[in-house]
Amino acid sequence: MIIFLAIAIFLCLKQTFILNINKNFFRNKGIKTFNKSNLNKWMNLTKKERYNQSKKESASYLKNRKVLLDEIQKEYKRMKKSDAKRN
Repeated sequence: MIIFLAIAIFLCLKQTFILNINKNFFRNKGIKTFNKSNLNKWMNLTKKERYNQSKKESASYLKNRKVLLDEIQKEYKRMKKSDAKRN
């Protein structure tokens, strides 16, 4: 009796877990970035989903831009030091 009860609880938890995964899978439309090739997919998103997606893109753009600016500044400092050593 206890084994049957344990198996039933396990199956219920498994079913609940599978439903949660499927719900999250269908909620995610799979659009990583906006470009011409996925314009139709982008327009099929709801207004809130488009807003959240553009917010994510903006954050990733700023992060990449900051990294690039840091690299440029480091390169400029290296160039400046090498020019000072030559003179």
